[in-house]
Amino acid sequence: MDHLLTAIRAAGEATRLRILALLYGGEMTVGEIVSVLDQSQPRVSRHLKLLCDAGLLSRVKEGTLVFYRKAEEGLGADLGDALVKLVNRGNEDYRKDREAAEYIRQERFSAAQAYFSRNAESWNEIRSLYVPEDQVEEAFIRLANPRDDLTVLDVGTGTGRMLELFSPYAKNGLGVDVSRDMLAVARSNLAQIPKQNCQVQLGDMYDLPVDANSQDLILFHQVLHYAEEPSRAISEAAKATKSGGKILIADFETHDLEALREQHAHRRLGFSDEQITRWAARSGLHLADTERLSGGDLTVIIWKLEKEASATTSAPSIKG
Repeated sequence: MDHLLTAIRAAGEATRLRILALLYGGEMTVGEIVSVLDQSQPRVSRHLKLLCDAGLLSRVKEGTLVFYRKAEEGLGADLGDALVKLVNRGNEDYRKDREAAEYIRQERFSAAQAYFSRNAESWNEIRSLYVPEDQVEEAFIRLANPRDDLTVLDVGTGTGRMLELFSPYAKNGLGVDVSRDMLAVARSNLAQIPKQNCQVQLGDMYDLPVDANSQDLILFHQVLHYAEEPSRAISEAAKATKSGGKILIADFETHDLEALREQHAHRRLGFSDEQITRWAARSGLHLADTERLSGGDLTVIIWKLEKEASATTSAPSIKG
């Protein structure tokens, strides 16, 4: 009861309710919120602290920036959902807030697309070596056989495309990447999807920012070949996977294209079934299925790993 009253009091102020409604349109930094509300940073920061303390918002530090986002779990999430639905979106303040926020997101989008354009030639060169990406995506969905309300973690999210693909099936999705530039691209892309249930944050594959036994589905899409220690990345993902959960890995079959190592920073020239099966077994996973997609100089393999089902699982959560 005390927690509920604290949350209600935190939301029961005009500026804080505006902030709450604003962040239901997507995560923002304190500077961006200040720009939308046209209020001082100390005042906005105090409001944000109260909302976070009450469990209505969460915060994730990324370098020198802090991103604020709506709560995804618990009483704060339930109360926030109810309050934002009741907010009169015809109100002039909320209309102006939405317009200002949209302008900021378009600025983000332009900057992110500029970065993407600068690197597009390199990515297109690699993509020309294997089957069209839509075939890989179709196979990913087919092997995942996703149900609704999944907790989804995309490791090395890049542009956020896998989160876009699985958003219709997700209760919430999180993408992690070590590149702030790529996170900017992903945030811009995810801001365009209808279901605002996916977020991204800075993080690496060896120290995933989620609790153990918290994820229904973990994705590695064309990222494991960059790993110094792919077996360690699989082990870390296995810890985060719920009992009965799945890990999907899409990567190249072993090959001898040294140019990918020399020119595109690939650490591994693909993987064999034997390697993936061995690493999976060490982490308490079993290889449930594979699919090969041949075409061009490289063969893409999708490996589906599953974690043995048990009687109990832990509730999902996101660190940070």
